[in-house]
Amino acid sequence: MFEGFEQQQIETTGTTINLVKGGSGPPLLLLHGYPQTHTMWHKVAPRLAEDFTVVAPDLRGYGDSGKPHGDPEHLNYSKRAMALDQVEVMAKLGFDSFFLVSHDRGARVSHRLTKDHPQRVRKLVTLDIVPTRHMFQIVNKEMATNTYHWFFLIQPYDFPERMIGADGDYYIRSRFQRARNSATVFPLEAVEEYVRCGADPASIHAMCEDYRAGASIDLVHDEADLDNKVTCPMLALWSSTGYVGRTEDVLGVWQDYATDVRGHSLPCGHHIAEELPDETYATVKGFLLE
Repeated sequence: MFEGFEQQQIETTGTTINLVKGGSGPPLLLLHGYPQTHTMWHKVAPRLAEDFTVVAPDLRGYGDSGKPHGDPEHLNYSKRAMALDQVEVMAKLGFDSFFLVSHDRGARVSHRLTKDHPQRVRKLVTLDIVPTRHMFQIVNKEMATNTYHWFFLIQPYDFPERMIGADGDYYIRSRFQRARNSATVFPLEAVEEYVRCGADPASIHAMCEDYRAGASIDLVHDEADLDNKVTCPMLALWSSTGYVGRTEDVLGVWQDYATDVRGHSLPCGHHIAEELPDETYATVKGFLLE
């Protein structure tokens, strides 16, 4: 799925990060969402590699990256720790600054990375999120219904781990059977990779810890530097049919968190890069190279 890319594993301060790297040109870091791996970029990464040196890692706790056990304060899966992994990965690959494109949980890591390490990020693209802090401020019946997993996964250890682990294969696979034209959007090879990684008990625990951190230590960090906005040029893209796109002024929200942001919706569901790969490729490339 990543022909011409090489696989590497790089040691960071806190874990080991698995990645694929390919292409040539300015460095571009791609961060995936939940409950996926770097595989989610298989439709766009090879094309972006014609113009960029593409690095597509598995986030800490996901895919074939390391999976530290959670700690009482969920610091091991704070977006600060997950962002530092990626800064160290890119530095070890020889890149002091880079473009950053990210989806879902990866975009939350990117938001923190861009705030903690502003000198590293040349331009930022986020796919289908608004900031975590804002999400917890708008909790209502519709939000809780559409994003129920936010509240299921944050339950104390090891309740959700046991529930998911009872049939992890079904739980992960079901996440990709809801999309329109799911068989086309998510090729069997990709889904099998998501299941192989996501149904592993260590991955299940790590994903729960990712969300527990989002509801605890990440909010502490966000409140502490709320006035520290994203200053690099930013593009926000979002699903026109997903919960965020239907209910929020996405661009207006991001303008409270970033000083130079533009964006628009796309006619698809949550998995933008897989549902509309041509549009994603063209829009991202155009923004990064303008």
